[in-house]
Amino acid sequence: MEKLVDTHDTVPGLLDRSSPFYVAGHRGLVGSAIWRKLEAEGFDNLLGRTSSQLDLKNRADVMSFFSTNKPRYVVLAAAKVGGILANSTYPVDFLNDNLRIQVNVLDAALRHGVERLLFLGSSCIYPKLAVQPISEDSLLTGHLEPTNDAYAIAKIAGIMGVQAVRRQYGLPWISAMPTNLYGPGDNFSPEGSHVLPALIRRYEEAVRSGVSTVTNWGSGSPRREFLHVDDMASACLHLLENYDGAGQVNVGTGSDVTIKELATLVADAVGYQGEMVWDTTKPDGTPQKLLDVSKLTGAGWTASIGLRAGIADTVDWYRANIDRVRS
Repeated sequence: MEKLVDTHDTVPGLLDRSSPFYVAGHRGLVGSAIWRKLEAEGFDNLLGRTSSQLDLKNRADVMSFFSTNKPRYVVLAAAKVGGILANSTYPVDFLNDNLRIQVNVLDAALRHGVERLLFLGSSCIYPKLAVQPISEDSLLTGHLEPTNDAYAIAKIAGIMGVQAVRRQYGLPWISAMPTNLYGPGDNFSPEGSHVLPALIRRYEEAVRSGVSTVTNWGSGSPRREFLHVDDMASACLHLLENYDGAGQVNVGTGSDVTIKELATLVADAVGYQGEMVWDTTKPDGTPQKLLDVSKLTGAGWTASIGLRAGIADTVDWYRANIDRVRS
């Protein structure tokens, strides 16, 4: 591809609040939080399109959008996402859809002069049995978790795409790998949700229906790290304005809890007082996923929203929006 970007003035620094800024996936969990953060920070030329308005899997349409709107900055938060059940049931969809989205957006951003781009991946890119906490150097050092390996491979390809642009064209594009995210705008559906929104839906339904027992997947022993999406959005803007490095940056809190502990926090938040049962015939997934966030803290950012407060905030949002959430 012909080099079409002037790189003389693209080093990290304060972003121009009036320049066109495209948030791909602005209606999703992460994208909507980034949109809120950018609005709060004074960005007044935000670009967003729903999937019905712009299918990012359609290369010609993506190129046309970039040609017409000429965004100066891009956050690529659009992706096909889901929990263990969805990933293990539809691996072809998770691989193909995400690869198409990423290649189309990255190519269009390069062709049409995007100065700063942040690609959002996932902590599932790391080996299933990676040494904890997981450092960025663990990438490609072992086997992936088989329940979501197709999605992980797509995200790894996105990281490689960003790194290739840096090597070939010298642009300060970056990648951020968030831990498990939650918060307002999450997916609460039985088939597509991740563990925390699934627990919120399950325990809230138990409270509403008055049932005395709730059954959860797995043993409850795996450890997971959780980051509120508003913290994630804050980290993304901070990285865009302060970080320039070839390797991906882990974004998390640096601490984790067991799924049983998480379920207890959710039960407390919704007021459930019944019994918890664990179905050990269902898969646990990776035993532990805790990110090493020393690179992020070294860049000057740390999380500020505690898990208990974040869950309470998410429960409040879910209750206020229960008739229109993805469920």
